[in-house]
Amino acid sequence: MYIFLLVLSVATALGFQGWRTLFNNFAVDEIGLNGLDIGAIQSFREVPGFLVVTALFFLMFIKEDKFASISIIIMGIGIALTGFFPTFWGLMFTTLIMSIGFHYFETANQSLTLQSFSKVDSPHVLARLKSTMAFTNIAIGGTIYGLTFITDYTSIYLLIGVIVVIAGFWAVFQNPIPKDAVGQNKKMILKSKYWLFYVLNLLSGARRQVFVVFAVLLLVEKYNFTIQEITILFVVNNIISMYFNPIIARMLNRFGERKMLSFEYISLAIVFIAYATIENRWVVAMLYVVDHIFFSFSIGIKTYFQKHADPKDIAPSMAVGFTINHVVAVFLPILGGWIWLKDWTLPFYGGAILCVISLIFTQFMLPTPEEKTI
Repeated sequence: MYIFLLVLSVATALGFQGWRTLFNNFAVDEIGLNGLDIGAIQSFREVPGFLVVTALFFLMFIKEDKFASISIIIMGIGIALTGFFPTFWGLMFTTLIMSIGFHYFETANQSLTLQSFSKVDSPHVLARLKSTMAFTNIAIGGTIYGLTFITDYTSIYLLIGVIVVIAGFWAVFQNPIPKDAVGQNKKMILKSKYWLFYVLNLLSGARRQVFVVFAVLLLVEKYNFTIQEITILFVVNNIISMYFNPIIARMLNRFGERKMLSFEYISLAIVFIAYATIENRWVVAMLYVVDHIFFSFSIGIKTYFQKHADPKDIAPSMAVGFTINHVVAVFLPILGGWIWLKDWTLPFYGGAILCVISLIFTQFMLPTPEEKTI
């Protein structure tokens, strides 16, 4: 299972990071889109995440590992087609295909990880996968940096997409789920005892949009970062994350999710305010790196759920949690894009407010038996 998840995590990192690295410059430089256009596409990109609970329907007919493999193939097809449709609606269409595969894989990935590894091991497995993905991001960043000097967006998107599709086909023929695995509920469940998991996922999804959509847009549109500079920044991000993720996993086991997530939200609130108030391109670039590190703490939401949930609820709850995570993501980018045109600082102040609200709800987290003995 670890090898299976590792290969597909590398594939999804390769695909999404490659797509994301090129996206803003492709949209602005090649198509001529503005902040509102990009916000609209990013909002539409999150629609599959909002509908990912429909994965439970497919899991009634196919095993979860096959579902993950097919999702990777769909993601790769969307990426491969991106450069062939250099218009607003063309980018909207290919983004949707890519996003369907990406979001379906992510919910299956989280579910399979929490099902297959112990409560002590799962933070380390999640962190190792994130570190491997960070290393992949570095590799794809360096590759894209070189390719931008010798070829065009269409060729780069096609190359990345084909590699992702090949990885998906490899995975289809694997059988990583052990025969004694705990059977999972195949229907959607909403339980009152999981209310905090739902709330934290909702808030996490909203904060993530501010980071994913507007932090990079700030660098490209306001501070005129080139595709080469954005690529270098992504590489730096991932070099740091590759070493920090295992440390974060150890800290989660030692200090518990409540303390770690509280630290994350306080730090991110400061970062968002700094985005809006410090107008210096290199300071903002540094804030983007710090921002990226703290978002790795979000694995604490998943590990907290694993420690307090019924094991057979993991698969349906990951799907529900992923859907809730994307509720505001469907409309927040386009709303934020409209606000961006009025005042570019407001989306970042909104992100800071979301961090404060998240901090308040985090205090309702229950200590685990392990934490009580420390």
